[in-house]
Amino acid sequence: MWMIIFFVLPIAGLAYALWHIWCLLPFGGPARIAIMVVCALALLAFPLNFAKATDSMPLGLASAIYEVGNSAIFVLMYVVLAFLLLDIGRLVHLVPRQWLYANGTVAATLFAVIAALFAYGYFNYRHKVRQPLELTTAKDIGREVRVVMMSDLHLGYHNRRKELARWVDMVNAERPDLVLIAGDIVDGSLRPIIEEDMAAELRRIEAPVYACPGNHEYYSGMEGAAGFLAKAGITLLTDSVANVGGLCIIGRDDRSNPARRSVAELMRMAAKDKYTIVMDHQPYHLERTERAGADFQLSGHTHHGQLWPISWITESIYECAAGPWQRGHTRYYVSSGMGIWGGKFRIGTRSEYIVATIRHK
Repeated sequence: MWMIIFFVLPIAGLAYALWHIWCLLPFGGPARIAIMVVCALALLAFPLNFAKATDSMPLGLASAIYEVGNSAIFVLMYVVLAFLLLDIGRLVHLVPRQWLYANGTVAATLFAVIAALFAYGYFNYRHKVRQPLELTTAKDIGREVRVVMMSDLHLGYHNRRKELARWVDMVNAERPDLVLIAGDIVDGSLRPIIEEDMAAELRRIEAPVYACPGNHEYYSGMEGAAGFLAKAGITLLTDSVANVGGLCIIGRDDRSNPARRSVAELMRMAAKDKYTIVMDHQPYHLERTERAGADFQLSGHTHHGQLWPISWITESIYECAAGPWQRGHTRYYVSSGMGIWGGKFRIGTRSEYIVATIRHK
């Protein structure tokens, strides 16, 4: 199934888009062929990242290939959607046939619209939304606690140390008592993280940091990812519990591990008089956390689809694809992510970090 999504569909989409671009361009000769070749090569860079072929390249070149290949797949999606709309319009006689053949005006307009859309998507990604969240409890947790919550940093070839430094400054500006990260701190390869010593950047966070694993920690190799997080001063909770003042932090292993413990098992390890926060990277089966009696769950993973209309797909898959939620007395927050996988674009979604204040009623 995933093979079809990641490889077969992009190839079919590329063939469809290239045929239309070939027909649409108002000129021939070497320039037309060059455009076809550039478009094809940009997309062919995409599978190199899954094969980790970039790990043997110089860091700058590897980052460029990652950015180009993973951005091309998103651009291709919108180009295919644009040509599909034009084809449907032609079939119902709303779009003249000449619009799709040797038409410089349509070609220039399409290019300008796509370029403007992705320029917006890039700047929207760069803007990190500060999401306040008020949580109250009847449990005596002492003084109020400020917790910065994040997920899906996806540190690697595209989110590099300079970007991470900006995020750390944003976290420290909140003066948190605690920082929680709900998985996918690494993207896919540990090579750029180690080479740029991103652990040193994470150690600048001026509060205790706890995290749970995500599926990308498994992609990169759990042993290596755990070693990196330990070096970064982050306590990785893998089916384990930590008591921090009046809070009990529970970190579930990712569902990549089919033998992980259930929420109910982990809740039996928790102190009953403390406010319990469950970190579970993938927000499946929210009802189980409610039944187990947890006070709050932090998840990520969905990215809210990153781009519209993929956001519609995530909303159909998950009970809560992004934002706050509640079941009974259990509250949830599914973060759309501080960072992102692939190209740095957010269209119809946002990058965010949560600033939660937990206080006694």
